[in-house]
Amino acid sequence: MGQPIVVLQKPSSTKGVLRFEINRSLTGMGHEAYAGAAAAIGNRPPDVLARRLFEHGGVDAVHVFSNMITVELSKGESGTGMRELIEELFIHYRDGVLPSIP
Repeated sequence: MGQPIVVLQKPSSTKGVLRFEINRSLTGMGHEAYAGAAAAIGNRPPDVLARRLFEHGGVDAVHVFSNMITVELSKGESGTGMRELIEELFIHYRDGVLPSIP
């Protein structure tokens, strides 16, 4: 494990909505919608991501469809740091194992 997630922030025509495209599918062909932190209760990748986004703060809703993540921001929020949060979602290594540096 430890392959980085590549995140591209895509433009949105709706003010207060951020869109991200990543290099892997989190839901297969299904949709997952979270209207608040209380809805992000599972341990599947989209649940973990939604929970982390809500914990980051400034988020009203999260929608995940395959490799597309849509974040509805709270009024006045900018979404600063969310791209980095997604990039670091599943970077982990076993104890004592460090990533190789090319």
